[in-house]
Amino acid sequence: MKQIHVATLLAALLTGASVAIGHAENSGISRHEALRHDLDTPGRELVQVRVDFAPGSAFGMHTHPGVEVAYVLEGTLEYSFEGKPPVTLKAGQSLYIPAGEAHAARNVGKDNGAELATYLVEKGKPIVVPRPARP
Repeated sequence: MKQIHVATLLAALLTGASVAIGHAENSGISRHEALRHDLDTPGRELVQVRVDFAPGSAFGMHTHPGVEVAYVLEGTLEYSFEGKPPVTLKAGQSLYIPAGEAHAARNVGKDNGAELATYLVEKGKPIVVPRPARP
């Protein structure tokens, strides 16, 4: 019986790890997975996550193993990309982020911010892959 509980706990931790990466170092950020569903294309899945940003909080540079569509639900969020100017979005605006493109997001407003992140990704890979700081 203990082996089943340990295996279940380990599986839950590994599944949640993709959502939790970066969370511990980014206070003021919370992520809630709303939907995960297989796509018609074998090995691909759709994942939707609500990401809440406290005022001034930021989620550091990272990538995804597929495309992301970020839809701002509330507040004002700024998205930074390597080698490109930042993009600032307000509630009701969205942004397409190509697979593997390094980016970061932060709440530049005085109120809470939130986005609905929709990922079309390779199944079984971590949703969020942190990007090491560049020297």
